[in-house]
Amino acid sequence: MTSRNQSWYALAVLFAINAMNFYDRQIPGAIGESIKNDWKLTDKELGALGTAFVVLYAIVGVPLGRLADRLNRARLLAGGVFAWSLLTAASGWAMNFRQMVALRLAVGVGEATCAPASASLIGDLYPAGTRARAMSIFMLGLPIGLALSFLISGAVAAKWGWHAAFKVALIPGLVCTLGALFLHEPQRGGAEAHAIGALRRDGSPWKLVLSIPTMRWIILSGALLNFNMYALGSFLVSYLMRVHGCNLYEANYVSMWVYGLSGVPGLVIGGWLGDRVARGRVNGRLLLGTAGVTLAVPLIFFALALRDSGLVPFSIAMGLGCLVMYTYYSSVYASIQDVIEPALRGTAMSLYFFAMYLLGGALGPFGSGALSDYFTKRAASAAGLSLSGLSRAEVQDAIKPYGAEGIHAAMHVVPIFCAVLAVVLWAASRSVTRDAENLKRWMSEATREGSGR
Repeated sequence: MTSRNQSWYALAVLFAINAMNFYDRQIPGAIGESIKNDWKLTDKELGALGTAFVVLYAIVGVPLGRLADRLNRARLLAGGVFAWSLLTAASGWAMNFRQMVALRLAVGVGEATCAPASASLIGDLYPAGTRARAMSIFMLGLPIGLALSFLISGAVAAKWGWHAAFKVALIPGLVCTLGALFLHEPQRGGAEAHAIGALRRDGSPWKLVLSIPTMRWIILSGALLNFNMYALGSFLVSYLMRVHGCNLYEANYVSMWVYGLSGVPGLVIGGWLGDRVARGRVNGRLLLGTAGVTLAVPLIFFALALRDSGLVPFSIAMGLGCLVMYTYYSSVYASIQDVIEPALRGTAMSLYFFAMYLLGGALGPFGSGALSDYFTKRAASAAGLSLSGLSRAEVQDAIKPYGAEGIHAAMHVVPIFCAVLAVVLWAASRSVTRDAENLKRWMSEATREGSGR
């Protein structure tokens, strides 16, 4: 039996690990403009640094999700944090673009341990009635980690250069590794109303997860959300520097509030409201997430339209758009627990994150970067600029004055995908009640008859 103190200690450690997870992955986005100028990269190549991390993160996360259903989750987490912290620090010694891509690929392998193991632990530490709040506290690591990365990485890069920004992440990563080693491993299914333990429905675990309509909609929603979040995370600092004339420190400071800390009220309100509405209707959490991303559409469109109206109006509109988008996390993550039995939650989360990152997180930085390059060159061409006969570095220097046009046009993909995401979440809200009832019925029968595996 897990004590209250053990549960709170575990949640605190998982929060810290999640914060470091997002801190480390955001560093290239915080200092990307410096890397771009130093190595004469295109925006597509700059986005590829985020894509490199995500590709292996998504692929390796699937088998790691199965391991989270079988092995000691605390030790799995400790090993992952230790590995990715060392590799993040090593990124500070990268001498060229190829070395950086290779190191970011390796960082993704370590960080892939975090989500499946942590979500599985929380599902066994907290009962359904308080799970959304616990998940929202865990997910606070996302905006706080991002905010700290913008604040610290921007300040370190401005004073000591961008290489140093990677190196300073090692020490807090090692502290989190130590904290994970002292986590209590709870009994699987111990927080459920039915003593289901390690029992699960018959059949292939992968097919079982994908046979649930709500999970299919949620998996698609994750890909759409992550496209937006990674597009913003990779290029918001660049957008502020090019469009609003900020320097590196100023752009990171604004991003800390707009993209990072705006998520704190979004997650807290989302977790609190999610648990309240779920008492009255099973699909309440997903309806809340639908409302949040629907509100984000006009807010982000309006922020992008404020190009010539100053930094403050843009920051308020974009910050509010990000705030309501963050309600997605506490709403959807808790809903996954409502339709999947404890013995398959690591598997379900790994499949969800596979699509979320490979289809969304990987395409977000690369796709938005490619769009920015396209619109930048189109603006340069419209101005009569000829690039023939120029070297790669000379081309980048020549089109640099048109970078604001390119990135401004490219960022409009974010509110468009938000609108599609709202439709997908609404579809998930239409099936979750039936799927949750099917799970409850099976758990009741399985515990009564001793069936299942």
